[in-house]
Amino acid sequence: MEALRIVLQIIFIIMCIALTVLVLMQEGKSAGLGAISGAAETYWGKNKGRSMEGKLVKVTKYLAVGFMVITVILNLNVF
Repeated sequence: MEALRIVLQIIFIIMCIALTVLVLMQEGKSAGLGAISGAAETYWGKNKGRSMEGKLVKVTKYLAVGFMVITVILNLNVF
């Protein structure tokens, strides 16, 4: 069981680093700027899920959920 805990801790550390890098790679978002400038009507606004930024957001969400799950598992002290 100790080996499983070590493997989970290594995965946890890798996820922490990946999550930090992904958040830093994303563009900053100003509140309300898209509605004022009409950015939602552009090609990138309509196809945001297919763009690089959209993919970064999706991967960040999945990594954040995995991060929380592993955090809970490691703090249960069952190992």
